[in-house]
Parts: sequence; structure tokens; C-alpha cells
Amino acid sequence: MAKNKRDWEAISARKGKAYNPKGTGSPKGPKADRRSKPQKPQGPKRQQAGDTLDDHLFDEKNMIIGRNPVLEALKNGRDMEKLLVGRGAEGSIARIVAMAREQGVTIYQSERTALDRLAGGRPHQGVIAFASAYAYGTMEDIFKKAESRGEEPFVVILDNLEDPHNLGAVMRTCECAGAHGVIIPKRHACGLTEVVAKASAGAVEYVPCVRVANIGQAIDGLKKDGFWIAACDMGGRPYYEQDLSGRLAIVIGSEGAGISRLVREKCDFTVSMPMVGKITSLNASNAAAVLMYEVRRQRDER
Repeated sequence: MAKNKRDWEAISARKGKAYNPKGTGSPKGPKADRRSKPQKPQGPKRQQAGDTLDDHLFDEKNMIIGRNPVLEALKNGRDMEKLLVGRGAEGSIARIVAMAREQGVTIYQSERTALDRLAGGRPHQGVIAFASAYAYGTMEDIFKKAESRGEEPFVVILDNLEDPHNLGAVMRTCECAGAHGVIIPKRHACGLTEVVAKASAGAVEYVPCVRVANIGQAIDGLKKDGFWIAACDMGGRPYYEQDLSGRLAIVIGSEGAGISRLVREKCDFTVSMPMVGKITSLNASNAAAVLMYEVRRQRDER
């Protein structure tokens, strides 16, 4: 180890480094470093396609590329996750956008370079749509399923859940535990992709998944139908002490942010799970599974 400046210079000469006894990274010593402005750490850049924020939620095999293919898909009423439209695109694009709006499809404007990248060299003509891998259900489908079993309707509401594996796992547990359906929002949430279908182990074929424009409004509608709305969040009553009978909807929050404030305020009560370890939260699909089987237990005991 170097004892003084001379020893350091000898070592530095062999390694091609300048003298810097303080290890500050500046060839002029610590004073220069104190005068320099600190660099802010740069976080990872999120890959985006134009204005879209959630390209990772959709499967490339479900892309519909080009004006005529997209137009025909809309004419046939095919379920779509979103529509990407190039900035400044004209002509028949206006008709496509109008039909998409009528059908409640989420529309984004994208740069041409983003569309080029997604299309992989195929001619997109300024428009790319992401179709749903599976058809969405309706609230009527949920009610019919509950009626056929002679049970009160039991629904799981997912507030902006983005991980397709979590959505698939929730739907799988719904089928196994006897929940009658799932409600998800249209924006900033995972839809019914092939990844979801695989993670669900086929449950997408049996569990109605209803996609709504606004979770808060969907909760209001459920309340009018006599549902109790339970939020799964911190600070609530232990889930095993709460009466979870009757018409019930359980709200599960997103992986990072949890349940949004406006949605939580619409819930009738909050249920929590005891956390005795150093990690203070469960994976969203795990939390949903615990609560669904508690509902199953209480219903079986009645």
C-alpha cells in the first residue's frame, strides 16, 4: 500500500492513473470535486411507443397492423385492448378512430418511429391495434353464473393490476375458490393476453372478466345491486374476523401503488392480513387467494 505521494506516483505511473490521494475521482484533488455540481442519479429509461405507457402488457401476436385489417376487426366487433394511431395520419384514419371510440377502445397517438418498431418492417399505414386474446364478459354473465350455482354473487375487482401473471393467477384462484367473476379497468391495466391465459391454466375460459371504463363507477353500480365492497389494504380489520357473506366484491390494488384513494373511499370496509415478518405486503394474487378462500370457508359453513 502506498505510504506517501512519491509511492503513489510510482504506482500510478505503472497503472496509468493520475495522483489522487483522496480517491475523489478528480485529477485536481478534493477541492475541485467540492466545487463541481453533484450528478443526479439516472434511473432506467422506460421503453415507450409514442404516448403509450404500457406496451409491455400486450402480446405481439395479437397485433393487427394496417388500416384495412384494423377497420375490418372493428366492423366485426372484435375486442381490442388499445389502438395506436400515428401523429398526423389522415384519410381513413378518421373513420377508424371514430369506430374505435364508439366501441370504447383506448386510443393513443404514437410517433411513426414507434409504429415502425412495433410493426417490424410490415406496412402499418399509421395504425396498429392490439386485439384481446379472449373475449370479455359482462356483469350479466357474472350474475348468471352465480344464479346457476344458487349463490350470492362474489366478484374480485382489480384496481390497475398490470402484471399479466398476477391477473392469470387471480382468475385461476377465482375458478378454484368459486368467485363468479373479475372486474378490471380499461386503462393502465393488464388485459386478456396469451400470457394471462397461460398463467390462468385455462381459467379464462370459465371466469367472466368484465372490463370497465372506470372502477369507481363500477363500484357505484354494484352498490345499487346490493353488493358490499371490501378493500384489501393495510389498517383494516383482520379478514378472518370480518363477515364476508352476502353479495360481495373484494378490491385488490396494483402491485406497487395498492388501491387508489378514490376507489378506497368508495369501499364499505377494509380487511387486512396480519404481517409478522420483515416484508409488510403480499403479492396481489396471493392476497386475493387468501381472501377468496376465506369467503369460500364462510359460505361453506353457513
